[in-house]
Amino acid sequence: MRVACLQLALSMMLVGANVAVAKLLAEALPIALVAFLRCVQAMAVLFPLARWMDGAVRLPRDVLRNLALQAVFGTAIYNAGLLAGLRLTTALEGGLVLATLPAVVAIGGAVLLRERLPARQWAAVALAAGGMAAITVARTAGGQGGSLVGNLLVFGGGLGEGAHVPPARRGAGRVPGVTASLWMQGFSALVLLPFAAPGFGAVAALGDASLAALLVFHSLTASVLCLLLWYAGLKRVPAGMAGVFTAFLPGTAALVAVTLLGEAFTATHAAGFVLMMGSVAVATWPRRGVRG
Repeated sequence: MRVACLQLALSMMLVGANVAVAKLLAEALPIALVAFLRCVQAMAVLFPLARWMDGAVRLPRDVLRNLALQAVFGTAIYNAGLLAGLRLTTALEGGLVLATLPAVVAIGGAVLLRERLPARQWAAVALAAGGMAAITVARTAGGQGGSLVGNLLVFGGGLGEGAHVPPARRGAGRVPGVTASLWMQGFSALVLLPFAAPGFGAVAALGDASLAALLVFHSLTASVLCLLLWYAGLKRVPAGMAGVFTAFLPGTAALVAVTLLGEAFTATHAAGFVLMMGSVAVATWPRRGVRG
């Protein structure tokens, strides 16, 4: 169990660290190009992995349609919103905004799947809204380096991630995780290709070894390693308990933004962080008697 918990925590920490990496990439390369190259590099690794772990990668048409829908919302829209937002806002605030994901997913389930939200889910939504309000106050108070528009774009990407969950639930269990991810990355690359193509000339910038290394790290950790760690952890940890580990995402994003990017962490950010962590805890903490 300890190893599984470590796997889940490390998965979310890598996602959080990638907020800062995505910001650096978005500042150096066209947004659509970054997202497209991330998908292509991930596919190059996922294809042999899928053949090795899952066998055949051909899937029925209805499953492919479901995965294509997930790719549009959960990969293409999410990454476009995240990268576009991070061009304007700080990695610190972008990471805090992503802490709204559990609440966004809960609302998505209520709207798209007509699931009934219990009182604690509404409480999580309220806390997440309070956290968003806090960092908005930080913006209007003249906080350093962030952007309200940028935060809204990141939140829009989060809405895409939330919208991808209902089709993911409908298709759950029908296809192994690595194969599903391979097809999602492929569909995402197709969606992004028309937008990335005009910026192909910027690939020359990847002659800078440090920038190329950042892109490889971003692709292999965010789209491959995080997935493998998460699924490995879920084999031994109940799904309800696993959700608690999403708290590592904004925490790591904030730590990397402050220590490595030198971004300012104000008292208002601290208040927003506490509210966001409260939202994550309330939304994901396992209920009594629920063992996943």
